[in-house]
Amino acid sequence: MSEDCLKEIKLPTTLTVRDLARKIETSPIDIIKILMSNGVMANINQMIDFDTAAVVCAELEIEASLEIPEVSEEEMGEIPLWRRLIEDEDPKKLVVRPPVVTLLGHVDHGKTTLLDAIRHENVASGESGGITQHTGAYQVEHKDHKITFLDTPGHAAFTAMRARGAQGADIVVLVVAANDGVMPQTREAIAHARAARVPMVVALNKIDLDDANPELVKKQLADIGLVSDEWDGDTLIVPVSAKKKIGVEDLLEAIILVAEDNDILANPSGKVIGSVIESQVERTRGIVATLLVQNGTLKTGDAIAAGMASGRIRAMFNFRGEKVESTGPSMPVQVLGLSNVPQAGDFFQVCNSEREARAIVNERKSKAERQKVAKKQVTLENIFSRVKDGKVHELHVIIKADVQGSLEPIVSSLNEIDQSEIKINILHAETGNVSENDIMLASASKAIIIGFNIQASAAVQKLAESEGVLIRKYDIIYRLIEDIEKALKGMLKPEEQEKTTGRAEVLALFSSSKVGTIAGCKVIQGEIQRNGKMRVIRNEEMVYDGEVASLRREKENVREVREGFECGIRIKGFNDFQVGDILECYLIEEVAAQ
Repeated sequence: MSEDCLKEIKLPTTLTVRDLARKIETSPIDIIKILMSNGVMANINQMIDFDTAAVVCAELEIEASLEIPEVSEEEMGEIPLWRRLIEDEDPKKLVVRPPVVTLLGHVDHGKTTLLDAIRHENVASGESGGITQHTGAYQVEHKDHKITFLDTPGHAAFTAMRARGAQGADIVVLVVAANDGVMPQTREAIAHARAARVPMVVALNKIDLDDANPELVKKQLADIGLVSDEWDGDTLIVPVSAKKKIGVEDLLEAIILVAEDNDILANPSGKVIGSVIESQVERTRGIVATLLVQNGTLKTGDAIAAGMASGRIRAMFNFRGEKVESTGPSMPVQVLGLSNVPQAGDFFQVCNSEREARAIVNERKSKAERQKVAKKQVTLENIFSRVKDGKVHELHVIIKADVQGSLEPIVSSLNEIDQSEIKINILHAETGNVSENDIMLASASKAIIIGFNIQASAAVQKLAESEGVLIRKYDIIYRLIEDIEKALKGMLKPEEQEKTTGRAEVLALFSSSKVGTIAGCKVIQGEIQRNGKMRVIRNEEMVYDGEVASLRREKENVREVREGFECGIRIKGFNDFQVGDILECYLIEEVAAQ
């Protein structure tokens, strides 16, 4: 049999003799004979590795190749998106593509100024008007190497993309001011980058200022795990001044070095796939979407499915606003021709026809509806069963506490818990109330938020519900640690979770010698329930938490009062109302393990 006519088959890393026989459609006895002739004694249920199976296949004139295992939903976060997208590509056709970079860091540390310095020095040189068109991304060139920058600085945008399944970038540039040092949002940005498993380069900005102290900032970064390469660490820290354009070339050089270490590849002639960077409706051009190609070559006239939108590309424009007919990997383009507005982070792919693109979008919509109905949180109650099922290998946790004195013992106690069966991965630990950024990080990383003596606003709770994120609140540290230990051992009882039903604003106060102070209120959200509990919130801080003593509307005792109506509320053991207080009504419900 000629080499061209060899039968081909894909095999896993290990399999039994019986399974191999079934796959290559031959007798197990024949396989055992071949193994014996090669010095391997095996029975029909013996496990053999790929190399051994490949020898058997070769003797039967079958060419065996290693099967790439399917990546489970839980493991997807462990592997960069673009690597998953190119798994099926011919390795011989893969070429190095430009890295995609985003900037993260604390507010006012100079992210936007640094982006402007990079853009105007490398892209707009010689252009009198500079960049005239905002595309959400642009490309620069340094020493014959191209780099794509996402023009959406901030971890909110970065994590929003991750939450929708897209890798925000190949490399993160962490911008830290040399005079301010590590700030709360710096720590938050690091948490987001680490959760996404994206390599980081530090841009030490504002080194031109008199109060700059680069060595102190390097020490602060080392304390949180980013040790400079000058101190035998693995983090490139580049001193820059965005305002005076100092060190920009060195920063680009560092990005290229990190990109080379990470083998960022694509097949320009392969399947066309990528991510939506941003989209909007323009009065003159209609729906305009900025796409970033991650594999293949996108052409004008291609039919595409982008998230929940489909269409045929009528025109494409590069980041300079110039019309182009095609674009390759890592090149950002604006496209016209989609039926509706896709969301940032949506996948797009090229289809054979518009009909196929519409069918894919319809299937995505149906799947999204099914997932919405069947969406399961990772909860402390179900974590043990999910470990046993092999669905979870790490418990991702975000910790929020009222003060640093509470935060530190919680973190140290969690690190001391036996982690032989499942690792506790603390993605982020910070003081302060739960924020929307915390919810998005938890959603993107499938994490649980553990709160100690903190609150979550109605907007944050609503976002948590829509994203399927669990927030557990505690006021005793040992109970918090005990619950997590029990969860890891499968002993935790079903959680009692609070559900906010409504909020009311105090408009007037009425005193009664018999019952005390009654708050005259207007329900501003949801509904207030007589059988609920009530928090009194003043200047965004809780001043009391107790039970509803009475709920009256127009002198009548009622069970509930809905949004837009006025009512009188009395709370057990509390009379110190003030006009402007917000009364938050909530119920305690038992949540069964899923």
